[in-house]
Amino acid sequence: MKKNNIAAATAISGIIALGASMITVPALAGDKEKCYGVAAAGHNDCATKNSSCAGTAKMDNQGDAFIAVPKGLCSKLSGGSLTPKS
Repeated sequence: MKKNNIAAATAISGIIALGASMITVPALAGDKEKCYGVAAAGHNDCATKNSSCAGTAKMDNQGDAFIAVPKGLCSKLSGGSLTPKS
């Protein structure tokens, strides 16, 4: 195989892997929980009632926007809730 072909295949594989990792939702298995109402504007982990993707919260502490935090931490955060707020 030519060096150019190897380089192109490597680059394409890397781009595909990077793209797949960017569209995954943070793992909430075992040691994580959704914490609503504490995300900074534009830093939520997933969709809200008014938007369809991560990073789209319009304001700080938006009640329907969550971030994944270690279990037990959400209840210790000011404004943190395990359920979405209106």
